[in-house]
Amino acid sequence: MKADNTGKIKIVDTTLRDGSHAMSHQFNEEMISKIVKGLDEANVYAIEVSHGDGMGGSSLQYGFSLLSDSEMLEAAKPNIEQSRLAILLLPGIGTRDDLKIAAEHGVRMARIATHCTEADISEQHIGLAKNLGMEVACFLMMAHMVSPEKLLEQALLMQSYGADVVYIVDSAGALLPSGVKERVKKLCEGLKIQVGFHGHNNLGLAIANSLVAVESGATYIDGTLRGLGAGSGNAQIEVLVAVFEKSGYSSGINFYSIMDTAEKVLEPFMKRPQVIKNDSLMLGYAGVYSSFLLHTLRAAQKYQLDPRDIIVEIGKQKIVGGQEDIIINVAYDLYKKMNKK
Repeated sequence: MKADNTGKIKIVDTTLRDGSHAMSHQFNEEMISKIVKGLDEANVYAIEVSHGDGMGGSSLQYGFSLLSDSEMLEAAKPNIEQSRLAILLLPGIGTRDDLKIAAEHGVRMARIATHCTEADISEQHIGLAKNLGMEVACFLMMAHMVSPEKLLEQALLMQSYGADVVYIVDSAGALLPSGVKERVKKLCEGLKIQVGFHGHNNLGLAIANSLVAVESGATYIDGTLRGLGAGSGNAQIEVLVAVFEKSGYSSGINFYSIMDTAEKVLEPFMKRPQVIKNDSLMLGYAGVYSSFLLHTLRAAQKYQLDPRDIIVEIGKQKIVGGQEDIIINVAYDLYKKMNKK
């Protein structure tokens, strides 16, 4: 399915969800209120508000949020007049009850995410979200790990369950533009619904990959203010707006307003600039889930290892989201090997 002939792109901001990883999930009411207000005034299509690992993600394994899911949504909702309030849910972490809570707080868009080979676990969540009146966008995470043909097979399942759009998600920031083009084109040709792209910047390609995705037929694109996100961050939303405008695609977002929101509202809250550092560069190189970085750094510190060695091993073992607990085992095994020498 191709982009409409007006060139209109729907940009979803995930600063208050994916950006939560870079903030150790410590967004407070003031931060959420101000950021949502700025994004809404800039006319972003949808604003995602959740723990970094989605609804129900606040836990010892994934990191505790400062606020509950309900408290985050309560802080966001009064500041939205034109954008859609959105949440992320990973089946197995979030539940159908979490979807009901989201609906009670005015959420209009549910983003249901699975590993790129596990679309079949999303059926009941997609169905419930549709019954609750939500637009449903589905994520196929770690999309670099399988072929375009396999992605289409999984996307067709999500389409059959009622999805409105299926995203190719470059969770590791590992895809090159050619890989994005192949995958987006395959889904656009094979689906009757819209296609989206969610990019991470571990190889410095999030903007380029997002543009290639749009040129290949994607109509939904994700980004974050200042690129705030897991690993080296996400496609920087204010840059996306500029690049799309220069390329002839309209997002409906006010360019000056989104720049001001990034600089004047979000930036003072950031712990550090979102840059490509060695460790996060390795995530893209090895094809490792971006949100694994903090877990890896902690394991490296505990066993006095180079985190790059851990990341390479995680990539070799093809560890995926939800298997964060294995990272410490990987580090321990490397530690034992080193101490045998």
